[in-house]
Amino acid sequence: MLSGVEREALLWNGPVLELSARGARRLGPDILAEPPDFDAMVANLRHGSPRRELGDALLDQRVVAGVGNIWKAESLWHARLSPRLPVGEASDDELESVLHEASRLMRAAVERWSDGRAVYKRAGRPCRRCGEPIRSRGQGDANRTAYWCPRCQRGEEPPGA
Repeated sequence: MLSGVEREALLWNGPVLELSARGARRLGPDILAEPPDFDAMVANLRHGSPRRELGDALLDQRVVAGVGNIWKAESLWHARLSPRLPVGEASDDELESVLHEASRLMRAAVERWSDGRAVYKRAGRPCRRCGEPIRSRGQGDANRTAYWCPRCQRGEEPPGA
């Protein structure tokens, strides 16, 4: 049983769940912290390989905690940056912009859910900004699907796209 202030969770005949502070210490700054530490997040992005694709880096919970695949795709679209853009080719202002968008979009989703997604799971459908078909392709070691508009999101095209 897992108990909190307002809720309890029970798991019957499930696998063992281990909780410890050790795992939490490896997490990067929380994207939903009040206020978010964008400077530390940008520094963490800069600390890694400059060739690492931005979309892959945003999903690394050691860099910034809390961004998942939906919010990666949507925040990059709003910031007009491709998930394929190497981190080293993005300015600090661009990195901060995508982090601000992730925080803003995630907070809005907590307050009121809407399915007004711009790119996530919309491969082949027209971009809501320019009409170009949205593309998708696996990215990173975990091969998580990235979604982007090749016309209005700045960054390198993946090989063979």
